[in-house]
Amino acid sequence: MHPPDSPDHGLTALSSIDLNLLVPLLALLEERSVTRAAARVRLSQPAMSHALRRLRRLLGDELLVRQGGTMILTPRAESLLGPVRRALNESSRALNRTPFDPATDDRTVTIALTTSTAFVLGPLLRAMLDEHAPLMTLRLRTGPVNSASVFTADGVDAVLLTEGLHSPHPRERLYDDRWVVLASPDIPKDLTALELLGGEPHIRYDAAEMQLRPYEVLDREGIAYRVRQTVSDYILIPHFLRETRGVGLHRFQVASLFVERDGLRMVDFPFPIAPLGIDLVWNPWLSDDEYRDWLRGLLVDAAAPLRSRYDLHS
Repeated sequence: MHPPDSPDHGLTALSSIDLNLLVPLLALLEERSVTRAAARVRLSQPAMSHALRRLRRLLGDELLVRQGGTMILTPRAESLLGPVRRALNESSRALNRTPFDPATDDRTVTIALTTSTAFVLGPLLRAMLDEHAPLMTLRLRTGPVNSASVFTADGVDAVLLTEGLHSPHPRERLYDDRWVVLASPDIPKDLTALELLGGEPHIRYDAAEMQLRPYEVLDREGIAYRVRQTVSDYILIPHFLRETRGVGLHRFQVASLFVERDGLRMVDFPFPIAPLGIDLVWNPWLSDDEYRDWLRGLLVDAAAPLRSRYDLHS
């Protein structure tokens, strides 16, 4: 019998556990459905249901519980997802070790990011994959990126996060961005940024849970403005500005593309404001160092035109 602090104690404890349950466990945690998990690992639905019952007894937790019309993970299940995924991935690589070759690898590259970031970086990243990894599939998961479950719920490789949003994990700058004012083509070109913001109707991103930072600055500076329309997606702002008269606050990198394409006018935000740099945050359970190093280089190279554009207009 190994003492509790012995390096072999954990391995001894594993001998009493059916490790064959780890594969269905991961499928259940990721799919959140007995039916989909069974299909994924090629088990019958009764066999997967039996595996779930065994796992519940083994772990002393329900793992999957019904909430409304969907199944959700318990907190215990959420905590298991990353480590179980990592353990199985490492085991698979150890037993089926082949050198990583992006030219022949057919995995799915999954990046979590906002719609605006996907709009400017997505085509550049896809072009890089087409050139260097033609068999890989690119999956861009758009939506909230600062949720605690973004890694465990969706299995992303990395998150692209605005620098103002918190993350407990290490991060590095991928490219810089800032706030600008966008104006419709039919608005006189000689109006200053303050005249645009105070005199033209606003199309604003609707963030019910918070006041957007540039509007906080406008309120603090006592600038009166009128919101004529709100939208739930930043990308809709320049679309409407092309069709209807008004102004909107947007990110420089996105705005630059619409200025070139649709003739919108762009001017710098008239007050000092915190920047909007986009940071790269890795999934802490992504243990394939060779793949991660390669993907980091690909992302850095893909973002090079965005860094050049920012430097040119700063």
